[in-house]
Amino acid sequence: MSAASTLSRRVVGRADAAAAASRAGEHLDLVEAPFTLPRSRLMVFRDGERLRVHTSEYERSLEECVVLDALEVRDVAGAALPVTRVLPHAVELGDAAVTLTFAGPHALGIGVAGGGEAVVSWTARAGDEREELRIGGRHAASVVLTVGDDRGVEFARSDAHAEHLASTEATWLDWFARCPVVRADLQGMAAFCWWVLGANIVELPQLGDARAVVPSKIGYVGLWQWDAYFIAVGLRHGDPELAREQLDLALRFPSADGQLPDVVHELGVLATSDDLPPADRENLRRAGSAVADPTAPVPLTKPPLAAWALAKVLEVEDAPEWARERLAVIRRSQDWWFAHSDLDGDGLPEYGHPYSSGLDDSPVFDGPLPTTTPDLAAYLVLQDTELARLAERYGADAAGDPVAHRARAARTLDLLLGMWNPGAGRFEGRAAGERVATDAIVGFMPLLTGRLPEPVLDALLGALADPDRYALPWSVPTVSAADPDFSATRMWRGPVWVNTNRLIVAGLRASGRTDLADDLAERTVALVVHGGGPHEYFDPLTGRKAPTATTAFGWSAALFIDLAVELSAETRIPTHHSRQTRKSA
Repeated sequence: MSAASTLSRRVVGRADAAAAASRAGEHLDLVEAPFTLPRSRLMVFRDGERLRVHTSEYERSLEECVVLDALEVRDVAGAALPVTRVLPHAVELGDAAVTLTFAGPHALGIGVAGGGEAVVSWTARAGDEREELRIGGRHAASVVLTVGDDRGVEFARSDAHAEHLASTEATWLDWFARCPVVRADLQGMAAFCWWVLGANIVELPQLGDARAVVPSKIGYVGLWQWDAYFIAVGLRHGDPELAREQLDLALRFPSADGQLPDVVHELGVLATSDDLPPADRENLRRAGSAVADPTAPVPLTKPPLAAWALAKVLEVEDAPEWARERLAVIRRSQDWWFAHSDLDGDGLPEYGHPYSSGLDDSPVFDGPLPTTTPDLAAYLVLQDTELARLAERYGADAAGDPVAHRARAARTLDLLLGMWNPGAGRFEGRAAGERVATDAIVGFMPLLTGRLPEPVLDALLGALADPDRYALPWSVPTVSAADPDFSATRMWRGPVWVNTNRLIVAGLRASGRTDLADDLAERTVALVVHGGGPHEYFDPLTGRKAPTATTAFGWSAALFIDLAVELSAETRIPTHHSRQTRKSA
């Protein structure tokens, strides 16, 4: 077991869980990070003096899921009690004269401190009449607001507020007791990222109360296959069981021919274009995409990184029987790519839909489909290589013949190298057979093979070090700054994503460039700290959250944890934590 894996099983323990919770609370502003509870679908945000309560639902916006449009607390003289402190288990108002907490996963409790009085008022929808209730004094000290499946709210007076506070605090302390130990300068953000992972746990009752750590309760309420892999890689450091559960869900619903679905959600799965929600189809139509309404269903999946994620999770806590069962599914999925997604029959699978790439809005997919890309080829090489290694560890009956996997990896690598354009100094894809000249981050994923010729490796390292292309103040942009399609803020067309950085770090290590891997890992965790949290994506020029990015994002949080644990196991001292002006990778 590596040093990083050894450290990853060091968690804070009950004695320090409260300190970790307090550090996380410093980031809970109720704007970018709501007040919520693991397994609950309720979220509380702040809007001026009022609080707003929403549910979290698949393919529904916050505005579609309003529970209480306005929740306010005033003293008996009518003065509003402002939010003065937020902890994971409680929102304090008026210097803790009143606290808001959870009364179970479906209810909120609001109570006054001993001997106090307050008036709680709420409006269910904008324009509705306001309801109010006095608590304390001769009345019960708290009110419990219970939310039904229809988002309707029932209220009841209660004297159990202390018990609700204690129960909610215990839930969070139990979660923070699993928070991995990291370097002192990374502890505060690690605690917040660990909060994000706990906050994003939802139950999927239709799947036997399965715990899904969703990308975000704000707009991404489902288990996307790719996200599940990255989230599991981070969770493994504190909760290997929950990490395995994410892989279980991602691998639970293969098709008859082995394809894994894009999304597992509370209403079913999304596995073909026929399953797309109306909003997704409309977005594709606006973009002029031919796959908005295809004449035949197009399979929807995500890049083949299952074996990589499985191997990472098993580094921390071995589970042989569990691994063998999952390997059988991954092996069939890998075979599916070659049997059913090699759409032009040249031996190299393609993406039949941009959603299957995970980089939906990349300019790589501005042309016709199917699209052959260097990242998919690299992932397939990596997956066959991992399957071969895992077959030798757990048996060929589950993972397949290791010799056959390595042979296929070698063939795929040869085809991948055929995508290298020496004149341009980059890997280039093909769209329906035509060259794709976009200079995008997909061209760095071949580093993951660890087997690139030296001239190719040198050219890629040169690109990472080029201030006109990828060595921006905050790296690595998802499209080169020299590319005409570059945008610093538009999804997958320039912003920095933590998951692609994490894969490049892995690729640099696989390619023997540990120094550069360490440097990019340091710059990535510094970006999250500088940006104020694990956002969905970041502006590479400012290091701040891009305007349309989601906050409290699952894989950004998980991979910050993963990188922080890895860096904390090493002895090197970081030389920079803020503005990234380096001119080398």
